[in-house]
Parts: sequence; structure tokens; C-alpha cells
Amino acid sequence: MSPNNQPPDVDRLARSMLMLHGDHDSHDEPAPAANGRRGGSSSKASAFADDPERAAAVAAATQADRTRYLTSGLQPVDCRFCHATVNVKRLGPGHTAVQWNAEASQRCAYFAELRATGEHSARTRSCPKLGDSIEHAVAEGCLEAVSTAPPAGDG
Repeated sequence: MSPNNQPPDVDRLARSMLMLHGDHDSHDEPAPAANGRRGGSSSKASAFADDPERAAAVAAATQADRTRYLTSGLQPVDCRFCHATVNVKRLGPGHTAVQWNAEASQRCAYFAELRATGEHSARTRSCPKLGDSIEHAVAEGCLEAVSTAPPAGDG
């Protein structure tokens, strides 16, 4: 609120921002550099349009990074109650990464009960029956207690 307890004038604020920074459709001039001057370099990676081999190599490396980031160390675990299969990685005591998919979230009996009462399963921390199944998989040696897979980040 402004000092006189009135909400700020959004239109006036927007006009002042346009005057200061220009509109988003101004493609005639280069974007301001980090130092505020025009003509700075862009932080967007090059598409290597003039080097198709390099572009293909970058695309392949990007896909490999994406796959590694999304799947590194994940192992499938089947819920012993409803047989929904999710990918799991134990990161340490009390910290488990669970990657649900659409089929598993629809098949999960606990989530189905929540949906039947009008609740959203996405707002629920976890399925307790799946948690029991994960602990059972660790006890049976089917899932590492702490993953030895390399971290998904750079490295």
C-alpha cells in the first residue's frame, strides 16, 4: 500500500517500467547487457546453425544430460498392496525420491480413496502403503538403503 493507504496505480507503474526497459516486442535493438548498456551478449546458448555436426553433438549431450538427471539411480518398486510401479532412489535415512507416473498415480488405491473423497492426491505427501513397500524392498535387498549411483548433476 502507498502512504495514503491506497493500492498502487498499476497502470502508472506499468508505463514507467515500459519507459525504463522498453516493451518485450522491441527486437530492433539488442537487449541491455548486464551493465545496462545496449549491445551486450546474450546468455542464450548458440544453436550452431552454421555447424550441423556440433549442433547434433550438443543436442545429443543435452538429451543424455536430461535422461541422466531424470533417471540416475532410480529403481522400479512395485507397491505390494495395489501393484502400482514407481521409480525410487534412497538418498539417505528418511529421504527417498519417488518418481510417480500417470499410470501409477491412477492405480494407487490410497490416491483413489483420496480422489473419491474430493481431495487431490497431488497435495498428499505420500502413499503409506507404498512407503511400506519401499521399506520392504530395502529389507529384501531389492533397493539400496542409500543409492550408490552417481549424482545426477554435473559429474
